[in-house]
Amino acid sequence: MNFHELRRRLVAYLRNLVRRGDTSERSLARLTGVSQPHMHHVLKGKRLLSVETADQILGQLHIDLLDFIEPA
Repeated sequence: MNFHELRRRLVAYLRNLVRRGDTSERSLARLTGVSQPHMHHVLKGKRLLSVETADQILGQLHIDLLDFIEPA
């Protein structure tokens, strides 16, 4: 397990939230302070999620990074 895999899993989790209708790209962008187009590109895999933005998302959504680590 490395940071890139954790970031990929976080983005997949966020993408799933948007697909299910639990949140929107716009609300995720507002939550993190980035533009909606940037969040769109992150969710589509065209841009990387920065460490700072990932931390902000985890904090705002009350998600623990350990939730993305599978037991050995």
